[in-house]
Amino acid sequence: MQPINLHHLRLFRAVATEGTLTGAARRLNLSQSALSTQIRALEHSLGHALFERRGRGLVLTEAGRIALDHAEAIFRTAADLAATLRETAARRRALRVGALATLSRNFQMQFLRPLLGRPDVEVVLRSASQEELLRGLESLALDVVLTNLPPARDAASPWLVHRLDEQPVSLIGTPRRVGRPPRPVAELLAAEPIVLPVPEPALRAGFDALAARLGITPAIAAEADDMAMLRLLAREDAGLAVLPPIVVRDELASGQLVEAGTLDPIREAFLAVTLTRRFPNPLLAEVLAPAQG
Repeated sequence: MQPINLHHLRLFRAVATEGTLTGAARRLNLSQSALSTQIRALEHSLGHALFERRGRGLVLTEAGRIALDHAEAIFRTAADLAATLRETAARRRALRVGALATLSRNFQMQFLRPLLGRPDVEVVLRSASQEELLRGLESLALDVVLTNLPPARDAASPWLVHRLDEQPVSLIGTPRRVGRPPRPVAELLAAEPIVLPVPEPALRAGFDALAARLGITPAIAAEADDMAMLRLLAREDAGLAVLPPIVVRDELASGQLVEAGTLDPIREAFLAVTLTRRFPNPLLAEVLAPAQG
């Protein structure tokens, strides 16, 4: 087998992504004939056909799928090396953190606290959907993703999932609505309006199952996909909110809100997702170790 030309491998990845020679040639600013010639040269060096034609498009052969997996690993390692050397050369190091847009801000601050205020460290924080954040992690634009949604994994997944914390979920509201002393949780769920996360998160699924077991159909006052909004709705006395206490830590400490009781067995997991990297950002260890400890 001849040595692999990495330029040919990059062109092959572009064709595999686009699905046609025409689209890849346009993206690469090459003629279609030149691109076709270089793909054939790669196939010759590997000793296998990488594509087969179906209709107007190209699909990967079995050898092509194997080659694409290895190509992605090769280019990911190259990007990893470049990112690591950039960090090594810089006088200030950066940790690029992605956080699910709906994740508790208090939890995010707790995770980042070991690095905040350090003159040699810059923290870059970005919020987005889980899908966008995982794409950023895979492209090495992010070093870590904070989430409460475990990413789908299989044998080929590059993700490392670190469980940082697990919080009880409570029924939380103003002292007036909860009562003094607090009324029983089942009574509050049946009698008071409830502020809930939207149906997609696991927290909501746990609440719906608990209500069904108790034979209660709660009066839903509001639903929100953002923990900060749930916190505000509880403060405005829109109803009793279903929340991990960390989300309203300051309000609980001041007495503005009170905890009526925990909603056992519902728990909220807080996760950090990283990528398997040959040269991980050394700042990661400084935030992961205290969080997991």
